[in-house]
Amino acid sequence: MCKIKAAVMDKVNGEIKIEIKEFPEPALEAGAVMLKTIYSEICGTDVHLSHGQLAEVPYPIIPGHINVGIIEKISRTVCDVEGNPFQVGDMVTFLDVHETCNNCWYCLVAKATTRCPNRKVYGITYSVKDGLLGGWSQKIYLKPGVKIIKLPSNLPPIDFIAGGCGAPTALHAVERATIKLDDTVIVQGSGAVGLNAAIFSMLSGASQVIVVDPSSKRLEMAKQLGVDYTIDASSGGERIAEALKLTNGRGADVTIEASGNPKAVSEGMNMTRDNGTYVIVGQYTDAGDVSINPHWQINKKHLDIRGTWGIDYSHLYKTIRLMAKHRERFGWHRFVSKIYSLDEVETALNDVENLQVMKAVIAPNGD
Repeated sequence: MCKIKAAVMDKVNGEIKIEIKEFPEPALEAGAVMLKTIYSEICGTDVHLSHGQLAEVPYPIIPGHINVGIIEKISRTVCDVEGNPFQVGDMVTFLDVHETCNNCWYCLVAKATTRCPNRKVYGITYSVKDGLLGGWSQKIYLKPGVKIIKLPSNLPPIDFIAGGCGAPTALHAVERATIKLDDTVIVQGSGAVGLNAAIFSMLSGASQVIVVDPSSKRLEMAKQLGVDYTIDASSGGERIAEALKLTNGRGADVTIEASGNPKAVSEGMNMTRDNGTYVIVGQYTDAGDVSINPHWQINKKHLDIRGTWGIDYSHLYKTIRLMAKHRERFGWHRFVSKIYSLDEVETALNDVENLQVMKAVIAPNGD
């Protein structure tokens, strides 16, 4: 029987450990698909997982929530959202969110499926006891009902995985921002979410996009993407003054926080104009409190503050179409600093945490 290698992250006596283990290949239930993993990403969420910073994670798990691979087996007919049947050999990705009920108050009344209490996420909230449900594995079991998308022929898998979870997350944030033609947008942070937020802001019609970050390498990438200005976040309090100077003293029409640093929230509010919009997408885990003055920073400013949590199918679907159309312009593959083997996942995690790479990618079956 075929054995499948996977990196398993477990919590042992309060300490997170990673071990490569072998699993038998499962039989497919009706409507299921077996995917041979080509690439899986390592993102900031995986670093948080490696420190036990996300609540209700059912360790042990197989991490890897955004993935791309080749269909090896299909049980019965499985179709995409437009009714096209998948075939063995198709290069596909899939929405990592599964089991959204479409039957609860959040799904049906609030129209906020990302807050559905029944939703599960591949690589995060499925235990290894549930199966091969994470991308740091040579194969991934796609349960019946998982939303699968075939990659367009003009979107290579390396470009898609370079966008990773950051791209659809950023698209969700830009949708929440409701950017208008000729808007000025400030993006705080130039990791995967921040860079993609800058890209989608430009595509949304912003006439000026400014990126703030302490990393000179990441700011250089932002410049290569075509942003108008960059601000070195290591400049201390001067970065707020510089942002105001670039916006005629008013501040940005829209500011998107994608830094993950809670201190950025107060600063970002001060970089946003009166009656502007501030979108927070970087605070995925509890990184601590921050002080704000609700009179000066919210009420008197007439500031619109919007949180952004997770993605749904529409964000992934639109992201893939946009990446395919604009691949030559933005060249997402340039985000990938290094491709790691399955045995190198701990090194990859350390490199991501210590900002040694812009995007780390795992190739479980070899590149």
